Formats: sequence, C-alpha cells, structure tokens
Amino acid sequence: MVFVSSLICVSLIIIVSSFFLSTHSAQYIGKLWILFILHSLKTLCGIGWNIKGIENIPNTPFVMAANHQSPWESFFLQTLFLPTSSIMKKEILLIPFFGWAISRLKPISINRKLKVESLKKVVEIGGERIREGYAVLVFPEGTRKKPEEGIGKFGNSCGLLASNEAVPIIPICHNSGKYWINKSFKKKSGDINVVIGKPISGSDPKKLTEEARSWIENTYLEIS
Repeated sequence: MVFVSSLICVSLIIIVSSFFLSTHSAQYIGKLWILFILHSLKTLCGIGWNIKGIENIPNTPFVMAANHQSPWESFFLQTLFLPTSSIMKKEILLIPFFGWAISRLKPISINRKLKVESLKKVVEIGGERIREGYAVLVFPEGTRKKPEEGIGKFGNSCGLLASNEAVPIIPICHNSGKYWINKSFKKKSGDINVVIGKPISGSDPKKLTEEARSWIENTYLEIS
C-alpha cells in the first residue's frame, strides 16, 4: 500500500516537474522516492543492504553493468549516479503513472525480440546520453536470473558502448534475488550485498564484456 500510493504521487510530481526542471533534477526527485521505498522495505520486511566499493563510482559518465535478479537493483542502482539512463523494455513505459514518469527521465527503451535493432539503438542513443553527461545502466544478462542460476551469458552492449565512447565499465555485483524473490510477493529478511568493482577500460568490446562478466561471476561466488 505504501509503495502504490507513494508511486502514483511521485509519478505525477515527476511528470509535471519534468516540463520545467532538468532531467537531473527530475531524477533527483525519483532518487529520494527510491531511497524512501528501500528504507521502508528495510523497516517493514527487514531487507537492508551492505555496499562495498562506492569509491569506484566516478564523477564522469560511464557504463554501469550489473547482474539482474530482482526489481531491487533496478531501483537502487539508479541512485548511484545522476543523471542515469537505464535500458528497459518498451512495455514498461506503458504502465500507468510509473511508466509515464519513467518516460520523462530519458531511458533507452528497447524491443527485446529485435536483438540486432535493440543493440544498435543502445549503442546509438546510449552514446548520445554519455556525451550529454549520463551514466548508462545495462543489465547484460537481458533477463532476471534466479540466485541459484549464478551469472548468465552477457550480451555485448556494455562493451560496445564503453569502447565506442571511450568510457569505463563499472561492474556491479549483488545477491538481491535471495531476499526480494522475483515474480513473487515473498520477501526474506537479510542484507543484500552489493559490490562495486574498479573501472574496466579498453578498446576491444568483446574483451571489455568478458572482463566485466568474469569479475561479476567471481564476485558473486564470494557473496552468494
């Protein structure tokens, strides 16, 4: 109830304010709401978080590449750098209030069925966002994985985007799926571990992607 009522309220605020505030300012409103929800989740459900490596978040644009397990990281990771442009399914933007508000914050919407077209769009629009000062949030696995499945295969969008724009990949690993069960109302109390890795730079897209995945996979074995 807290989530739904506050979501409608903040969505309306973002939609209206986005017409006269910068995207950075509109996203800051979203950040405050996300932190409110996450702290409410901690109070009501006992789900907290520990974060290591926050000092690895740069002050300049980068590609944020993380594993994907639950809605938790979709929210939390957007609070680490402002402004951030997130890659998401185009269907999300059609959700009343929430999707309408997200559409005002310059996400990169894709059709996951059209893989080649989606990759081109991520590289093209993601590049524009980076040049405008944004970080770009990528979940290279594409879909959420169950915690016991480990780290899935990575698409190459993060490597291509980072190499094309000469910015680093910041790899991020977490185990949120242990506590916020995907596609379920079930929640388990405990602290989500979030580890932020050091910047990964280079000019070879495939190598960059492989390095990011390797780091996330090895780190996940340590925190899972």
